[in-house]
Amino acid sequence: MAFELQRYTEPLEAEELAFLERRESKDRSQYYKVFQLLMFLSFIIPFAGAWYRATDGAENAFSPIKFFLSAGILLFISSISTYITYRVNLRRIQLDITDNTKTIEISHVKQKIYFPSSGTYYVYIDSKIKMSIEVKYEDYVRLAEGDEVSIEYTTHSKQYLGYF
Repeated sequence: MAFELQRYTEPLEAEELAFLERRESKDRSQYYKVFQLLMFLSFIIPFAGAWYRATDGAENAFSPIKFFLSAGILLFISSISTYITYRVNLRRIQLDITDNTKTIEISHVKQKIYFPSSGTYYVYIDSKIKMSIEVKYEDYVRLAEGDEVSIEYTTHSKQYLGYF
């Protein structure tokens, strides 16, 4: 039995928008901290390498040219990797906040599973965004294989918001 997935967008609710704004702020501060650490390491690693060369008895172990060239290369790599990570992840959350939309996808139950070790109930669905969702006991009992379940997620960053 093949079902066609249906999607549509709606405006974000106030608490969903607040969740995204908190997430964006937290992620932005984490990127800043990681970039600061990478900048620090970009200068420490060449300095440690110079000390290593000096203990081996190399001439001109503390060469300013080698130090600044190594530090520059490491700074370049750090900057590019941080920027790409920002563009891939954080920028999508910022687009969700700007657009103020969420996607609602109607998917179908494929399988139901109960995990006794954690006491949680999961439903596997045919969505490309989310393979399984944790549901309440009442919904676990109510839903059967093939039933429709709607999931909500942010349009750009695909942050899961809930089901109904």
